[in-house]
Amino acid sequence: MPRNSDLNAVSRQWEMLKLLPTKHPGITSRQMQEQLHKIGYNVVKRTVERDLQELSNPFPILCNDKGKPYGWYWNPGASANLPAITLAEALSLRLVEDMLKPLLPQAILTSLQAHFNHAQAKLKTLQQDNAAAHWQDKVRQVPPALPLLPPSIDEQVLDRVQQALLYDQQVEIDYETAHAGKSSRQTLHPLALVQRGPITYLVATAFKYQDVRIYALHRMRNAVVSDQPVNRPADFNLDAYIASGAFQFGEGTLQIKAWISADLADYLRETRLSDDQTLKAEDDAYQLTATVSDSWQLRWWIRSQGAGIVVVEPIGLREEIVNNLSSTLKCYDIF
Repeated sequence: MPRNSDLNAVSRQWEMLKLLPTKHPGITSRQMQEQLHKIGYNVVKRTVERDLQELSNPFPILCNDKGKPYGWYWNPGASANLPAITLAEALSLRLVEDMLKPLLPQAILTSLQAHFNHAQAKLKTLQQDNAAAHWQDKVRQVPPALPLLPPSIDEQVLDRVQQALLYDQQVEIDYETAHAGKSSRQTLHPLALVQRGPITYLVATAFKYQDVRIYALHRMRNAVVSDQPVNRPADFNLDAYIASGAFQFGEGTLQIKAWISADLADYLRETRLSDDQTLKAEDDAYQLTATVSDSWQLRWWIRSQGAGIVVVEPIGLREEIVNNLSSTLKCYDIF
């Protein structure tokens, strides 16, 4: 079995081959050392020079020795497209693997599995000698709200919905309501998949209607891909649809005016509600104005701030929040 130091040397030299330019004057050994250092290979310049000399025997690489410092590059016409993955690619694959699973068709995921496995093996091999190989253990993404467990998605349904989306075909599903567990048969025209927190949604139209809606994949059962093509709305654009506030479960915008606490003002200075947000200090509070999505998500956020925010306008939103808080207090009076 090869020693770990030998495997690390092979990995380093493979990275060097990837870094070599394809034309004159090439890259110097000092530049190569600096590039290797950036990706976690802490080697001296002499080691780099020795590696380049060794690599020039089995590979078509040349040394520009007309003047110092010497430059190294691929022989013109030689292929630099090497099959192995770099350390940066291995890290990228490991960090996005879990995120990609609900968004890629199963056939594509299957073809990528070998790359995922290769990435894991490469990082495991390099962990003893390369600090960068530990990067995956030092970074995480956490939700800003209360963490929720993702609902279970029927794998066969996911596979068929992805297939229908990939090939622009209609799909028939049994779609369960959020309450009472009732379901109805739907013929959907898939337009996009969107991951929102722990939930994956299909953006689609239904039957012959043109209005675009979202459907939670975990509520789908008994998916059957049709041979009928999707009837895609001519003006549909995924980014525009997301920007419209659809995934905040609302439609349109409104300008909110509110009094907020100093603590909330500090938070909103760093993470703004909108580009036109303003904060004006008055006594111990701040007057907030901002143009935001008129949505369920906005109401959820306002209620989550408790006494930290008091809505002034629009009047309709203010009354809605007051009624909701009054109902909440009545619920607590029961106990």
